[in-house]
Amino acid sequence: MHSDRKSPLLLRIVAFGGIIFLHFPIAVIIMYAFNTEESAFSFPLQGFTFRWFAAAFERRDIVDAIILSLKVATMATTIAMVLGTMAAAALYRKKFFGRETITLMFILPIALPGIITGVALLSAFRMAGWELNYWTIVAGHATFCVVVIYNNVIARFRRTSQNLIEASMDLGADGIQTFFHIILPNIATSLLAGGVLAFALSFDEIIVTTFTAGPERTLPIWLLNQLTRPRDVPITNVVAVMVMAATMIPILAAYYLTQGTESIEGSSK
Repeated sequence: MHSDRKSPLLLRIVAFGGIIFLHFPIAVIIMYAFNTEESAFSFPLQGFTFRWFAAAFERRDIVDAIILSLKVATMATTIAMVLGTMAAAALYRKKFFGRETITLMFILPIALPGIITGVALLSAFRMAGWELNYWTIVAGHATFCVVVIYNNVIARFRRTSQNLIEASMDLGADGIQTFFHIILPNIATSLLAGGVLAFALSFDEIIVTTFTAGPERTLPIWLLNQLTRPRDVPITNVVAVMVMAATMIPILAAYYLTQGTESIEGSSK
């Protein structure tokens, strides 16, 4: 009994210790983004200021990197939403020869290490004679964004009652009408959650981007290049905070959008 009483407390201590270990470096970056000192990490903090945020937005290279990352993430997410939804609709009901192989091919880009995906994409682009540019970055990001959309949408498809679709068709609706009036409303929150999560993954992706960007510089690549410039540490901290905010907000939104969606839509229970 004595050991049983201690176990939950020990587990809580280990859990909180792990959380602190993971989040302490993030907290340090956030604190020093508001520090008045220009030195890297002077302790204690000398003051509180927003001037590094203003300085960051005055730099054209940072603004260009942010705009490029937003454009890439938006385009990659849009492509992934279309392809992922179509794939989920094609695979969730019918069993046919090769379905598991196709499913595995969809999952592989996010299951494989990013460096392998990046090298594979670079080799494919070189073999096709394509120059590395904005569109090669989009193609690279779309490969793993499709997986996120596919997983979210197919899970919702499996929880959607077929009675709704059959009733719609029986009442004279064609495939397009059934999709927009029955299927899309049922998968909307799942599709939106997958979309915001895919956007967050694309916005801060660096490994695949390194192999597919060429001369283009997204925001994560800009941050990587800043590691060799210690004089820009305050501005680098500010940009890192912006990246964390830009990725954390969509992930939290995806979490709350998918809460309470476990029941089967349209079921009689």
